[in-house]
Amino acid sequence: MFRRKRRGQEPVVEESAAREPDRESGPWDADEAHPETDRIDLGGLRVPHHPAFDIRLAAMGDQHVSVIALYEESTLQVQAMAAPKSSGLWDEVRTKITSTASGLSVSEGPLGAELRGEVESDGERRQIRYLGVDGPRWLLLAIISGRAALDEKVAEEFLDFVRDIVVVRGSDPMAREEAIPLRRPNENASEQDAPDPGLDPFQRGPEISEIR
Repeated sequence: MFRRKRRGQEPVVEESAAREPDRESGPWDADEAHPETDRIDLGGLRVPHHPAFDIRLAAMGDQHVSVIALYEESTLQVQAMAAPKSSGLWDEVRTKITSTASGLSVSEGPLGAELRGEVESDGERRQIRYLGVDGPRWLLLAIISGRAALDEKVAEEFLDFVRDIVVVRGSDPMAREEAIPLRRPNENASEQDAPDPGLDPFQRGPEISEIR
């Protein structure tokens, strides 16, 4: 900001002090103080850049709704959804999941209450973990499957990824449990704001993959 100058003096520029985070780790809300790390802007989510992850966007119809990360024979799916102002949503969503999928039990994990167990998918049984984090007017749902559902060392890579996500809820009215929309990196960026075309944050190819 600028401070009013005295006569005969040049304007004095003062840098606003950066706010320190109130917590050691996220997930973070876009409006709270959070560490400025290397993240990929996907609109409703800003996800950390992990060079070993194969990152993809999953779509429902014409809208991107979740991020898929593939790593070490494991899959992490992350989705943010709108929640009411008055209360969190994870308890309710967790109950819905257990009512439709047998073989899951509640346990206390590094991010709070989570669901673990074995479910059937496409005729096969697989280990899976559901994690949820309530934020201000949003819920971040993370689903871990494959080797990481049992291997804590691999799972920790996914957990660190989730802890550094920034959720951009926005101020628009949204229905309860409505998916916070995502977009491809720099999809709506102006030509002036576009990054150097030679810079590829995903390192696995020139474009982020899509799943529909």
